Amino acid sequence: MDKLINDFSFGLFIWQIVLFVLLLFLLRKFAWKPILNAVNDREEGIKTALASAEEAKKEMQNVTADSEKLLKEARAERESMLKEAREIKNKMIADSKEQAKTEGDKMIKQAQAAIESEKKAAVADIKNQVAELSIEIAEKVIKEQLSNKDKQLKLVDDMLGDIKLN
Repeated sequence: MDKLINDFSFGLFIWQIVLFVLLLFLLRKFAWKPILNAVNDREEGIKTALASAEEAKKEMQNVTADSEKLLKEARAERESMLKEAREIKNKMIADSKEQAKTEGDKMIKQAQAAIESEKKAAVADIKNQVAELSIEIAEKVIKEQLSNKDKQLKLVDDMLGDIKLN
């Protein structure tokens, strides 16, 4: 330290101060403005990038929310369509069952009517046959009874006896 104090030159010190001030002036004039401008530009760029990133993040959240909303709507619409399809299927099945029941009842009634008409026709046919047989039998019996005069008189007397007069 003693050596520094002994070798100290006041003129050299002044020149160094002048050169330092000149260097500061030149740096301020030519370097600091561009450096500060570059730093300010960089700072603005970073702020802009952060704002853009924040805006993109918000937009992504909105897009995500919108896509979730659309997905929910699509699911709800799908469920609605499936429910409607099930209802249509059940209605078609019920209609088909009702139609089949109606057709079955109609066929049963037609069959019963056909059976009844055939039954009546058969009964009528049997009655006709019985009547014809009865007439034939009665004819044969009457012929035999009327062939003899005594038997005819006895038949007339019996018939008259059966009739009651009021």
